[in-house]
Amino acid sequence: MAESRRLLASSRLVTFTGVGGVGKTRLALRVASEVGRAFADGTWLVELAGLRDAGLLAQTVAAALGIQEQSARWPLVRLSEYLADRQLLLVLDNCEHLLDACAMLADALLRTCPRLRILATSRQALGIAGESILLVPPLSVPDPDRPLPPAEALTRYEAARLFAERAAAVLPGFAITASNAAAVARICQRLDGIPLAIELAAVRLQALSVDQLLARLDDRYRLLTNGSRAALPRQQTLRAMIDWSFDLCSAQERALWARASVFAESFDLEASETVCSGDDLPRESVFDLVAGLVEKSILLREEHPSGVRYRLLETIRQYGRERLAESGGEEAVLRRHRDYYLHRVEQVAAAWFGPDQEAWLARLRLEHANLRAALEFCLTEPGEAEAGLRIAASLWFYWIATGLLSEGRRWLDLALELETRPSTARAVALWVDAYLAILQSDIPPALPLLRDSQALAERLGDPVALAWSTQVAGMAAMFTDELANAATLLEDALARHRANDDRIGTLDTLFYLASVASMLGDAERAAALCEESLAICETHGECWFNSYMLWVFSLTAWRQGDRGRAFALAQASLRKTRALSERLVIALDIEVLAWTAAADGNYQRAAYLLGAAQPIWQAMGASPFWDLADHHRACETSTRRALDEKTFQAAFRHGAELTLDQAIAYALEEKAVSARPSAPGDPAAALTRREWEIAELIAEGLSNREIATKLVIAQRTAENHVEHILTKLGFTSRTQIAAWVAEHRAASTTCTGQ
Repeated sequence: MAESRRLLASSRLVTFTGVGGVGKTRLALRVASEVGRAFADGTWLVELAGLRDAGLLAQTVAAALGIQEQSARWPLVRLSEYLADRQLLLVLDNCEHLLDACAMLADALLRTCPRLRILATSRQALGIAGESILLVPPLSVPDPDRPLPPAEALTRYEAARLFAERAAAVLPGFAITASNAAAVARICQRLDGIPLAIELAAVRLQALSVDQLLARLDDRYRLLTNGSRAALPRQQTLRAMIDWSFDLCSAQERALWARASVFAESFDLEASETVCSGDDLPRESVFDLVAGLVEKSILLREEHPSGVRYRLLETIRQYGRERLAESGGEEAVLRRHRDYYLHRVEQVAAAWFGPDQEAWLARLRLEHANLRAALEFCLTEPGEAEAGLRIAASLWFYWIATGLLSEGRRWLDLALELETRPSTARAVALWVDAYLAILQSDIPPALPLLRDSQALAERLGDPVALAWSTQVAGMAAMFTDELANAATLLEDALARHRANDDRIGTLDTLFYLASVASMLGDAERAAALCEESLAICETHGECWFNSYMLWVFSLTAWRQGDRGRAFALAQASLRKTRALSERLVIALDIEVLAWTAAADGNYQRAAYLLGAAQPIWQAMGASPFWDLADHHRACETSTRRALDEKTFQAAFRHGAELTLDQAIAYALEEKAVSARPSAPGDPAAALTRREWEIAELIAEGLSNREIATKLVIAQRTAENHVEHILTKLGFTSRTQIAAWVAEHRAASTTCTGQ
């Protein structure tokens, strides 16, 4: 810890290297939590173990930082711009399989972002100029060439202490005694002090004595060359440990372990039953096998709002993947994995129109790494590209709702290049690719995609694809200010969608058609289209389109000078979209509410809201578009004129410091919101936005599980945040956090907007 802090103080890139399972990630998280207060913009973890495509590295880092893409600029450029003036610590975890890409990204960011520091974990150094390398050693063990220490002195060695702690967790009452000290010492020596290996061994005390455990290890390592453990790489020692753990499993457990290795990051029981079952592994037996692997600490159990999920540690997953390849069944399992997620994605797409959008979106967010793995299989296995087209195109609403426009375009571009045969899947993928490009205002590449989609849809006689390609052509005209042409094309598309009984297409076209009508000054037509759309949404419990239409309705009312109605509609839109956390709509709604506040003479509230919107726009890499930019400037000008500069800046800054939930609550006037304290030296300044949000939820009495449910994150993630908060504030209990939050609320100046 001391050496890590010293290196971080003198070097902008520090890489922890060492054998798999030695604790690089755990050390990095601990270091990050302890030095976090030195970074004004916090510490940010980017987990790379589940990422396979190096081309998505920049997007993955951006997503971890909360940057939602709304531009067509190269993601690394966007990332550099975002980090240019920020002071933060970026933790890149598990870089070894993306070594070149991580090295190039780190080098580029460090060159352009002078206040950035990077802490990386990797089995191999990144190898760029200015890198400081810290080899993370195994835990200390007794010297095998010296007499064993007495039992009471054995816990001076870290490996023995860890073994004792883990053993007591699975075997209550376990302690190192005179009768077992020698065996414990030999186990720790045999395992080279590698934490993961020690933890895997200790759990076996559920079934074995310490002496039996040692005997099995001795048998397992009988073939060590020349009896010299120093001559054997530590990775092979860890592999031997996992070999032994593998041998302790039943044949069916081994098969499940190997097949579960195709999942990227976590998976649920249904997925494991579908993907891992087969003639030799009946579906009905999978649950018991999963439970057995959880008990053996092979699978980790995670609580999520949608239910329990499972995860393999990366080292164990890689081992399972090797075993799967050796069995000759890897391709078949990968194809089942792909088929499962293809079916899941198409199922969600078919069910997207309705009241369950929040749950569907949360589920897809959890499955993102598996969706990437399925797409990668489609685009690397000959003859599978059409399935890739279907997956990437069916996710069009997901790419938009999560702001992952560039990633969606990347998969579509790759699949379209590989799969050129005329098909409905290709026609759909073409218009989806164009749609995403237009949302990024990247019109030139969208136009040939649209022409090809329209031509192919006509050739195939596909009325659904033709309706969508016509609609997207209308969007392209709207984004290039060809409003009359846009209206004509969108009216045509609307008629086609209605004829096809495509409710999603109908609603999507109504949104853009209402926008065009409002921009043309035809408020009556815009209002009629909004009301028609809202009626459809209310009938079917639809939320996503509903929030967009309410916002367009509010914008139309604002343009008409009816600020009271604009205010009410913007708040209604915000209430709808908060469940989906779609930041674009949230920013748009807060903008309208800021304008109405200024128009009502409530300038402090307007400044507060402008500040609250600013980090949301910034995180997306976007800004107000169409004539929204003019309204934004007018609001800011009038607000600055009404308030003195100091008052404006204070209110704007307080608004910008709000968490997303706080910003929404303030915009909806649900409660008075206290600005997060951020004075130099204040411990609150060390907390990230997410940590402050979680601290407030702790103060409200929520458990880790309830926090995870509310924020749509894994319970493990919530637990990590709580641990970081405790460390940063120097506390040992949740009660202390709650009392501290209460004190700061009482001491802070409450901004009521008056």
